[in-house]
Amino acid sequence: MVLSAVSIIWSGCQSEKQNAEDTLALYQSVEFTPVNGFTGGIEGPAVDKEGKLYAVNFETKGTIGVVNEKGEASIYVTLPEGSVGNGIRFDSNGDMYIADYPMHNILKVDKNTKEITVFAHEPAMNQPNDIAIDSKDRLYASDPNWKEGTGNIWRIDTDGKAVLLEKDMGTTNGIEVSPDEKTLYVNESVQRKVWAYDLSADGEISNKRLLIEFPDFGMDGMRCDNQGNVLITRHGKGTIAVVSPEGELIREIAVKGKNPSNLAFGGTDGKTIYVTLQDQGNIEAIRVENPGRSWEMN
Repeated sequence: MVLSAVSIIWSGCQSEKQNAEDTLALYQSVEFTPVNGFTGGIEGPAVDKEGKLYAVNFETKGTIGVVNEKGEASIYVTLPEGSVGNGIRFDSNGDMYIADYPMHNILKVDKNTKEITVFAHEPAMNQPNDIAIDSKDRLYASDPNWKEGTGNIWRIDTDGKAVLLEKDMGTTNGIEVSPDEKTLYVNESVQRKVWAYDLSADGEISNKRLLIEFPDFGMDGMRCDNQGNVLITRHGKGTIAVVSPEGELIREIAVKGKNPSNLAFGGTDGKTIYVTLQDQGNIEAIRVENPGRSWEMN
C-alpha cells in the first residue's frame, strides 16, 4: 500500500503540497506506487514539464507508464513490437526520448500526439541503455555489452546522428551531465567505477578521470542535483549514493528494496527523488535537500 505520507504531498493547493512535502523527513524512503505494479524491468524514471512521472515497463514489457500525483500508474504508450525502453529523457520542447535497447534505437514520443518515431538508429550500438540530455537537446547514451563486460559512450545530435565518443570501456550504464554542462559522468556497473570527463560546448569529451570507485555491489542510473552532486543507484545494496563533484561520498540513502535501477527529481520544488526498484516492481519517494538539475531544466 502507498503510504499516506506520500499521498499528502499531492493533496490540496500548491502551497499546501509544498507544506506537506516540507513535513516529510529528509532521506527517508516511502513507497509511492504499489509493489509489483510495474514489472521487474522498471527503469528510466523521468518527470516532464507538468510534473508527471514516467517509467518503463508498466504491467507488461515494452510499455511506458505514467504515474499521477497519488501514485496511481497507467499505460502512457505501448512501444512498437520488439522495442523495450530503458532510459527516458525530455527535451526543451517537452518531447520524450527513450533508449530502445533491443532495436538499437532512440525513440521519440511527440508530446501532443503520442506518435512514436525512430529518432536515431545505430546498428553499431550494443544496446543504448541510459541517456542524458544537455540544454542544446543533445543526448548522451551509455552502451553496455553485458556479456563481454565492455561498453561505449555515444552522443546523439539533434538531427538524430549518433557519434561515438569513446569505445572499449567497462560496462557503461548510468550517465549524466553536470549542472554547468562542463562535465559528463558515466559509470561502469561491473567495474564499480564512475568516470568524469570534461564536456566541451560542442559536445566532445576529454580529460577522463576517476570520480569514485566502490568496493562492492553494482551501480545503475545517476542524476545530478543543482549543486553538482551525483546521485547514484547502488544496485544490490539498496541505497542511493550521494557523491560530491570532487568524488567525496557524502551519504548513502537507504531504500526499501535492494535493486534500485534509476532515479528522477520531481515534486513541487524538485526536491523529491523517485527511485525505481526492480526487485519490488515499484517506485519509492525520498525528500532531499537540493532540487535536481533536470527538474530545473524543465
